[in-house]
Amino acid sequence: MNDHPWYENGLRFHCTQCGACCTGAPGFVWVNKAEITALAAAIRIAVDEFERRYVRKVGIRKSLTERANDDCVFFHAESRSCQVYKDRPRQCRTWPFWGSNVATPAAWEVMCERCPGGNRGPLIPLRKIQMRLDIMNV
Repeated sequence: MNDHPWYENGLRFHCTQCGACCTGAPGFVWVNKAEITALAAAIRIAVDEFERRYVRKVGIRKSLTERANDDCVFFHAESRSCQVYKDRPRQCRTWPFWGSNVATPAAWEVMCERCPGGNRGPLIPLRKIQMRLDIMNV
């Protein structure tokens, strides 16, 4: 039995800031209280106003809202950029190193088909991948 993950030698990734992970199919960008507070401060509005405009409840959790075309509410289509990049939620900061994307080599390849930064750029060592996975598993 091998206790090492299949990606123990690292994975290549470089964000091209294409917006593919911010657009397309509907989904959820989960946010917690600290992230909501940081995002509200980033766009200079009160937390309650931020929640009213940009957050939806999904069961007991909270997610950022989406535009009618399912793009993230903070994705700017013309500039192809995140309007809150510096303060983006942990879910966005840890992409693509989510458990679902690194579960198997096949899952990683599926992610790479959607994300032009996959298998490109610098080698991200196991230690940094694990740190991002741990952030998502809080």
